[in-house]
Amino acid sequence: MIIWLASYPKSGNTWLRSFIASLLFKKTATLSLKSLSNIPQFPLRSHFDNLVNKHEIDDLNKVSSYWIKSQQIINLDKKVKFFKTHHALCKIKGSIFTNYENSLGVIYIVRDPRNVISSIKYHFSKENYTEAKNFLFNENKCLGKKFDENSKDKNRDMLTVIASWKTHYNSWKNFKKNYLLIKYEDLVSNPHEEFTKIAEYLSELIKIKIEDGKILMAIKNNNFENLKKIENKDGFVEAANDKNTGKTKSFFNLGPNNKWQEKLDIEIRQSIEEKFEIEMKELGYL
Repeated sequence: MIIWLASYPKSGNTWLRSFIASLLFKKTATLSLKSLSNIPQFPLRSHFDNLVNKHEIDDLNKVSSYWIKSQQIINLDKKVKFFKTHHALCKIKGSIFTNYENSLGVIYIVRDPRNVISSIKYHFSKENYTEAKNFLFNENKCLGKKFDENSKDKNRDMLTVIASWKTHYNSWKNFKKNYLLIKYEDLVSNPHEEFTKIAEYLSELIKIKIEDGKILMAIKNNNFENLKKIENKDGFVEAANDKNTGKTKSFFNLGPNNKWQEKLDIEIRQSIEEKFEIEMKELGYL
């Protein structure tokens, strides 16, 4: 059964993955970003081997009809596994992204869209905040690239439906089975309480005992500055390349120091608050 770690892009999913990987999979005291391989992404092209041929792998109508079948195959071993996803919990022609039969639960991490926009602008090399805002508002937004036989990322960069920030949040909110909502801002302001909440959720869900000392160590190892230090030393396979220079950019860029109050002009801020007013009030951002 799958436990989903779901989020809109640039909302703290990698931070969450690293904490859980440290908690459940790390066998040494030294933190390594390579441990994130224990929590891979869904969907990957390899998940549709023998289901969809490479000439149809970019056809969302075709692929979506095999979302559930691919997860049934993944779950044949009847073991608990974790998947990161930026996919919205959407339907395409009656085919839903996932269901309760294949899922044990979801941890959904959400972040104030006024801070998400700055990370979108940086990570995706947008020219300005208007471009980044259009990304955030786009109900038809997908990530990923078309299949390229010669690409190094031909498995990872599969088309992923993310829609707008609010549609993404609302879609996963409707998933009622073992749903845990985590706010990025709470992880920053009160890491011990929030990460302990996540550990207790996992302990109950997969029926394992997690010692308090292990939780404390995982929290300490996965503070933002330590993750940034490790990336600077070892690199990170998920870091993006600058579209203008081709150089690799830091994945762990500003983190808690990304403050919309210092970056957004009034027009951009107000347009985000108007567009997402209901959701932002619900989450306590307004």
